[in-house]
Amino acid sequence: MKLIAINSARFILFVTLQVLIFNQLEIGLGIHPMVYPLFIMLLPFSISTISLLVIAFFMGLFIDIFSNTGGLHASSLLLFAFFRPIIFKAFSPRDGYDMNKEPSIYEMGRQWFIYCFGILLIIHHTWFFFMEVFKFSEFLYVLKKLILTLPISYLLVILLQFLFIKGKVSK
Repeated sequence: MKLIAINSARFILFVTLQVLIFNQLEIGLGIHPMVYPLFIMLLPFSISTISLLVIAFFMGLFIDIFSNTGGLHASSLLLFAFFRPIIFKAFSPRDGYDMNKEPSIYEMGRQWFIYCFGILLIIHHTWFFFMEVFKFSEFLYVLKKLILTLPISYLLVILLQFLFIKGKVSK
């Protein structure tokens, strides 16, 4: 029950942060920081793929409704959730995952988090920006947005973990 309460509060927190703060930032140069994929990343290892996809869809849908983006967030977050188990399996420890841990930087360590979340965030942002312009002829524009947005989103996600999740970072 505690896990459901924590994840419900996180859901509300991440949707609120994205819609009211990060979608309203006018940084310029096409930079669009997105931190809400961290919610899907932090869901327990034991969650089923179907549940993961349903939660990702509804989170993306809520952000789309409040941002008037017509499914961009829902589709990119669904892709993030689809690839999450695949990436987790590729980077799994020899003994497998401890189902009592959450896939955070504190529980899994910096290196694991950098690789897993980094790959998933690249997939998410690439899909989002290509769907936003919906033209492969705008490849350089999408690449520019990716190069500028990915590091900012990633740093914000790390900062949010340090602010909202307690623990000691392992190596």
